[in-house]
Amino acid sequence: MCHVIVTCRSMLWTLLSILVAFAELIAFMSPDWLLGFPRSDSSVSGAGVESGEYRPSLGLYNRCLHVGALGVGVSCGPYAGTFGEVASGFWKAAMLFLAAGTLVLGCVACISIFSLCFQSILKKSIFNICGLLQAIAGLLLMVGLMLYPAGWGSEKVIGYCGPEASPFRPSLCSLGWAFYAAIGGTLATFLCSVLSAQAEIATSSDKVQEEIEEGKSLICLL
Repeated sequence: MCHVIVTCRSMLWTLLSILVAFAELIAFMSPDWLLGFPRSDSSVSGAGVESGEYRPSLGLYNRCLHVGALGVGVSCGPYAGTFGEVASGFWKAAMLFLAAGTLVLGCVACISIFSLCFQSILKKSIFNICGLLQAIAGLLLMVGLMLYPAGWGSEKVIGYCGPEASPFRPSLCSLGWAFYAAIGGTLATFLCSVLSAQAEIATSSDKVQEEIEEGKSLICLL
């Protein structure tokens, strides 16, 4: 019989697991990892008109550029048609680790929804299994984030950040929100791993067992 068990700690873990997975996915796909040095937009310059300035952005595999001459504004899209065209070997490795970590988090997020009804898999606690997977995902993400700055010396980054750009030194570039979101998501992943143990304790408490013995199929505890 399926017992739907909802506690504050288990619900917090479920919601945070879903949020972390989405945060890492959005950060991975965003072009706002590096913001290039300000550039003038000559397309809007003319008699009595000051040239505008904009900052192009560069992601792991995509970028955003200004296309004012066409009146479109900002155009974003992939700069790499294939994996082999990614700016740096370090970025290729970072993408693999970040993608693997995000994939694991996505699987855990899906499983966490079912944890409201099923608390074990093959007699193993679903919370303990997911907590272990989240710890592994956190390590994968951490390695990916450590590899990412090592690729700042590539020709692609130099074109955005200036000739003085080098590994771990972005020169004229600044870090975009996607990089910070990935860091925050990684820290939250380790927090989820810790909370999974608390969710296990909350859903297997004596009070929950008493509710089950009373024949209740929906159990909500604060």
